[in-house]
Amino acid sequence: MTADRRVRGALVGVIAVVLCIAGMLLRPLVIPENESAPAVLNPAEIGFTQDMLAHHQQALIMVQRLDTGIDPAIRQLAQQISDTQRLEIGTLLGWLRLANASPTNPHPMSWMPEADMPAGHDHSAMTGTATMPGMATMRELDALSADKGADAETYFLQLMLRHHRGGVAMAQAADKLVKSGPVKESARAMITEQSQEAGIMTLLLAQRGVQPLS
Repeated sequence: MTADRRVRGALVGVIAVVLCIAGMLLRPLVIPENESAPAVLNPAEIGFTQDMLAHHQQALIMVQRLDTGIDPAIRQLAQQISDTQRLEIGTLLGWLRLANASPTNPHPMSWMPEADMPAGHDHSAMTGTATMPGMATMRELDALSADKGADAETYFLQLMLRHHRGGVAMAQAADKLVKSGPVKESARAMITEQSQEAGIMTLLLAQRGVQPLS
């Protein structure tokens, strides 16, 4: 092989490499990429996460407003609820940050089908503070703050039991809507833990001869 042929062969190889590189660089301009990165959370997951975040935050408020001089057993239960939901709040906030979603839902409970709403809850009249199943009103929270001793214990159990039942209803709805993933797993964990705590509170109210709130 002559020197000229070797030079021509080398040039052809260089040109081929340059064309390949150019083709790769120009491909996105010539052939649009139809595939986009999958969303971190779908709309139902975002709505549930936002609303459960607000729901959990009110549970912390109820614990904070509880009289410090109550029965140690009730105080321990309240602290357990606070610790669990505080950890879950961190998880919920993390998911919303990853999804670049607001921590508050502009349309609370719009993700939850009407058929899954707890009995007696008006889906069309969600205004003020009671926008989610089981949520306490400001008047109820203020009454809890004013109660002392046994009255505070009883009212706290009533409010938190209703609150947990609402949370379980929300988690059950999310479990139905979400096919798989961490949000579904978390919803199922909430169903288990809040149902167990609701059972304890129901028993404690029965021991006091007090009926749960409707």
